[in-house]
Amino acid sequence: MRFDSAGILARLEELRAADAPTHGGRVLSYVYDSGLAELDELAAAAIRAVQPVNGLDPTTFTSVATLERELVAFVRDLLHGDGEVVGSVTTGGTESCLLAVKTARDAWLAARGLEPGAGRPRLVASVTVHAAFQKAAHYFGLELDLVPVGADGRVVAADIEARLGDDVALVVVSAPSYPFAALDPVEAIAALGAGRGIPVHVDACIGGLVLPFWPGLPGWDFAVPGVTSISADLHKFGYAPKGVSVLLQRGRDRQRGQFFATTRWPGYPVVNPTILGSKSAGPLAAAWAIVQALGVDGFRELAGSCRRSTEALRAAIDGIEGLRVLGDPVGPLLAVAADEAVPQERRVDPHHWADAARGLGWVLQLQPGVAGMPPTTHLTITPVTEAGLPELVPALIAAADAVRGIAHVDARPLLAGLGALPETLGSETAWALLQGFGIGGPSSSTAGTLPEQLAPLLALIEVLPPPLAERLLTELIARLAEPA
Repeated sequence: MRFDSAGILARLEELRAADAPTHGGRVLSYVYDSGLAELDELAAAAIRAVQPVNGLDPTTFTSVATLERELVAFVRDLLHGDGEVVGSVTTGGTESCLLAVKTARDAWLAARGLEPGAGRPRLVASVTVHAAFQKAAHYFGLELDLVPVGADGRVVAADIEARLGDDVALVVVSAPSYPFAALDPVEAIAALGAGRGIPVHVDACIGGLVLPFWPGLPGWDFAVPGVTSISADLHKFGYAPKGVSVLLQRGRDRQRGQFFATTRWPGYPVVNPTILGSKSAGPLAAAWAIVQALGVDGFRELAGSCRRSTEALRAAIDGIEGLRVLGDPVGPLLAVAADEAVPQERRVDPHHWADAARGLGWVLQLQPGVAGMPPTTHLTITPVTEAGLPELVPALIAAADAVRGIAHVDARPLLAGLGALPETLGSETAWALLQGFGIGGPSSSTAGTLPEQLAPLLALIEVLPPPLAERLLTELIARLAEPA
């Protein structure tokens, strides 16, 4: 068989050229660049070494069990877990979160002698908890009970306490929350959970590999009694390729409830610790190799770079009239809002600011003003940020100067002519609405395109009823990948 390898790879390179850059620190979300080219090469070589391996069966591919065992041990030790703490490597933070909720639901049902579907327990968390927990509650049939946060983005332990009851299967806290980098009061909430026999999960997907090296933090990991499980992503501040995460559970019996096993079909016995069966061993091998290379000291050094850059960026943003850093962020994350203490004509809308920064070559992440919180722009700081500060800081200042005094987009006039909408929107109706809002390609096209300025899109999300906004965003993203 003959095929044009060079042509295929050239086409792939052409497609990749249209992506946001994954190295160099120009994108301050989604990608976690260590700045160490040799680490990337090591990860790529590890992936290639296990490319044909199926992570489904560690009895056939015994390397999978060894890699997972050693990776789990490293993260467990980092998070002060003892021999009672066991865990699994998953395909990402979302799978780790899903499994934590599934385990809690099944344990709650088993304690009451109920079958799945016979009861509807609650999942209690702050409104800032990662959306993966909303997905988990939806998938596994739990009632999602979200608790408001304060102006600093932190949930108050007493507000969580007020929601606790016999029907609560799990409480989730963040270390830190993604939107605002707020470290929830883990110690107080874990004590409440322990006192009532309610498990508490710490979502440290973004913080798990960097907060151990952040100075002066209150307890948030397995050193805290009452913490039942922790999720920590290796493809974030573990610098591994997507997607690899670890879910750690306190107690073998509890962790075994995470598994799915069946001998009730005529094929091979199926025993899965994760949602996926067949899966690539590549991210696992890459994460393992990176851990072997860096060790605790290497991660500490990279975290130190992140900390210096975070402090520098916070100082720079504090010096920009019209902007403010929201709350007291923990870890290498910042959320930036308009400074309402200055007159309107001197304020900087964070969404316009992010759009202006994008025009200067820096991709910041816009966050809508929902759940009682103001509109913000999110920045994730990685080790490579430090070298880019001499360019980044002037760009952030210039972007603010360019949009200072421009008011936040008011999308309400766009909604005035909508009239009554059907409860269920078909694809064509949803697409027509997007077209009417100026989002997407020509009406004759099936392929959606994103607008150059994202501030108007975020403004729509802020004023649309959530079910409608979610339906329209579903249509937009679905059309991006539809065949022409």
